[in-house]
Amino acid sequence: MTVPTLSLILPVLDEAATLESTLTALAPLRRRGMEVIVVDGGSRDASVALAEPHCSRVVSSSAGRARQMNHGAAAARGDMLLFLHADTRLPESADTHITRALAAGHRWGRFDIHLEGRSRLLPVIARAMNLRSRLSGIATGDQALFMSREAFAAVGGFPDQPLMEDIEMSRRLKRLSAPACLRQRVTSSGRRWDSEGPWHTVWRMWRLRWRYWRGAAPEDLAREYRHVR
Repeated sequence: MTVPTLSLILPVLDEAATLESTLTALAPLRRRGMEVIVVDGGSRDASVALAEPHCSRVVSSSAGRARQMNHGAAAARGDMLLFLHADTRLPESADTHITRALAAGHRWGRFDIHLEGRSRLLPVIARAMNLRSRLSGIATGDQALFMSREAFAAVGGFPDQPLMEDIEMSRRLKRLSAPACLRQRVTSSGRRWDSEGPWHTVWRMWRLRWRYWRGAAPEDLAREYRHVR
C-alpha cells in the first residue's frame, strides 16, 4: 500500500448542508494520492453518512475544532498535513502548491482566500484578510493551513482552546519559519458576513482578536462569540 505524503484533515460538526459538495470537490486530489480524513465531533445530522463514501476514513473525536484537528493529525499517515474547513474549497493542484512550498524551505503556510456570498463587500474583506496575513505572518483556519508533520509536532499541535486556535498556532509556527503565503485562492463561504452583516462581523472579529492579543482567555471569548452568533 502506498503511504500518502499529504493528508487532509477536515473537522466537522453538523455540516451536512455543505459537506458532500466539499468532499466531492476533493476527488481529483484523492485520485492523486491525497489522504482525506473527516473528524466528526458528534454530529447529530447526516454528516457522517454523507462523508463516508467520499473520504479515506471518518474518525470520531470530542467536539472542538482544535481537538478534532489534533485527533485527525494523529490518525493521518502523511508527512504533510493540510487542515480544511467544511465550507471551504481548495484550488486546483493544491497538493502540488503545498509540496513545492514545503520543499522550498517553508515549514508551514496558507492560501489566499476568496469569499463567496451575497455582500458586495466580500471581495474587499478577502483582500484585507490576505494582506493582513501576508504582513503579519498570521493565518486563519479559513485559509487552509498546511505544514510538515515535523513542524506540527515541534509546536505540539493545535492548542486545546475553544477559539483563536488558528491564531495561536500561527504564532507558534512563526518561530520555526515564515509562512508560505500562496497566491492561489481557496474559496470559503461568506455566510457569516451575509447573515450578520459585513461591518458588524468585521468589527466583532477584530474586537475579539484585539482582546486575545491583550490576554483575554479564549474560553471567555468563545462564550461571547457563541452568544452573538
